[in-house]
Amino acid sequence: MDPIPAVERDIALDLVRRSVFVAPIVLAVGALVAGVNGVISVAIALGVVAANFLVSAFSVGWAAKVSPQAVGGAAVVSYVLRLAAIFVALFLLKDQSWIDLKVLGFSIVGTHLALLLWETKHVSISLAAPGLKPGGHALSREER
Repeated sequence: MDPIPAVERDIALDLVRRSVFVAPIVLAVGALVAGVNGVISVAIALGVVAANFLVSAFSVGWAAKVSPQAVGGAAVVSYVLRLAAIFVALFLLKDQSWIDLKVLGFSIVGTHLALLLWETKHVSISLAAPGLKPGGHALSREER
């Protein structure tokens, strides 16, 4: 019997890889909008977004090994905890002179949405090939 592929991990790693591709562009926009503070804010936002995708994937992947019901519970609990972590990070950073809160917030929301929209072109919604479409993703199986 073939092992069940870690689809969620593959997709999360692909999303992180894509965030590296867009980082120079987004950092440049941050620099144009708010200078050095904008670059710092965008860099933090990219880190938050990448961590968010990875924690989501690994928590659901762990739960998938436990039971189908655990997947739903892990998805909900990790979603709430990840939102709380983002809120706490924003709360702790809001008064720092080297952070542009508007750029940080917009970057977190914008990069989440942009990366997810970009990833939809590369995800197969098929039981025959779940996860990333064969040959249509940024990371080949040999690179992982």
